[in-house]
Amino acid sequence: QVQLVESGGGLVQAGGSLRLSCAASGSIFSTNVKGWYRQAPGKQRELVAIISSGGSIHYADFAKGRFTISSDNAKNTVYLQMISLKPEDTAVYYCNLNMLAIGKTYAYWGQGTQVTVSS
Repeated sequence: QVQLVESGGGLVQAGGSLRLSCAASGSIFSTNVKGWYRQAPGKQRELVAIISSGGSIHYADFAKGRFTISSDNAKNTVYLQMISLKPEDTAVYYCNLNMLAIGKTYAYWGQGTQVTVSS
């Protein structure tokens, strides 16, 4: 089984910073894409950032310049460093793993970690 365990969420004032971590365990394919998504109350889940095993990175527009995604392959851990947080960043943040193979994609999600940014 593959399991994703997130940590690092919490309460922070506007302008503050948080660093989220997601540790993956189990049988992880070498070809994969890891990322962070978020979902605010009453809104659909949206992409924050993704990073591939080859090092390619993509950010949502709202994350550019403020959020940084990185991956420690030896630890099977992906991070999301968030700075200059805004109240609108308040959401449950989810870690995602997609393992790719010919003809198949295996998708996994973490349990989510709450990020609350106060005014």
